[in-house]
Amino acid sequence: MQRREFIILFGGGAATWPLSARAQQPRKNPRLAILLFNSPQIDPIGPLLQGLQTLGYVDGKSIGIDYRYAEGKAERLPGLASELVQLKPDIIFAYGGDVAPHAKRATASIPIVAMVSNDPVQSGLVASISRPGGNVTGITLIYDDLAGKMLELLKEILPKISRVAVLWNPDHADPEYRETQRVAAARSVQLLPLPVRRPEDFDGAFKSALDGRAEGLIVVSARLLLTQRRKIIEFATNARVPAVGSWGDWAKDGLLLTDGPNTDDAMLGIATYVDKILRGTQPADLPIERPTRFELVINTRAAQTFGLEFPNSILARADKVIE
Repeated sequence: MQRREFIILFGGGAATWPLSARAQQPRKNPRLAILLFNSPQIDPIGPLLQGLQTLGYVDGKSIGIDYRYAEGKAERLPGLASELVQLKPDIIFAYGGDVAPHAKRATASIPIVAMVSNDPVQSGLVASISRPGGNVTGITLIYDDLAGKMLELLKEILPKISRVAVLWNPDHADPEYRETQRVAAARSVQLLPLPVRRPEDFDGAFKSALDGRAEGLIVVSARLLLTQRRKIIEFATNARVPAVGSWGDWAKDGLLLTDGPNTDDAMLGIATYVDKILRGTQPADLPIERPTRFELVINTRAAQTFGLEFPNSILARADKVIE
């Protein structure tokens, strides 16, 4: 079985359409409420809508969809979650580990499906991965075994690298920094932690990277980091600090590479959760699932900017190459 083809057996692959379930008919015209941090135009929910259509849910015909979105203003989320609950939808989809808790606080009875990039247990969203309990289930993008992979990839590109900065948000509950520490100790690499919690923290973090003579940079994906993506890439390019990231469009925008879950697949899998719950399955009985497909994306143009070449060991494993 290929590395990128394994399935996490917490209830099966998220993007598999169960034929037996499709043979049953949910009640007519259920309502789905969607709570977003940004907006339907910015947040990548297209695969979810496509998945719903594949399963026979067409907005305005066989399902009604209500949106509330904060337009990037976190303080609006509690009120928007309450508004959605007052609409009495059959199910709520909350996109993001910083969004789902607001939906959970707004209702203990309406089923909630969430897609998060943090640890839903550590963050208090669910009781456990295999038995969520309560009214929340969904998909998390974290996967512990890959958390230290970024450092391994940097070492393949730059075997003599000894000081690596890690840009991360400590408020984002995930194993990335902890696992990177473990790999760094085994590879005799000194880590330079660059914690950021607000947009104002980035300039200080970049200065710390330069003062620490960082030879590489690992970017741990979270909403805060993604919103500052261009600033991060500009710093890495101008400071000539080769940088890598996990999930997201980092490689497309100028980082050397990304190795992480396919977020479109994960979002597509949310449609399966919605379908199962609308057909009567309780959220407490649906385990939280982890990614089923991972992609190594490399940017050869970015590598040339740093005077680097990807070794054949990475080129052979790449799923996508940006030239």
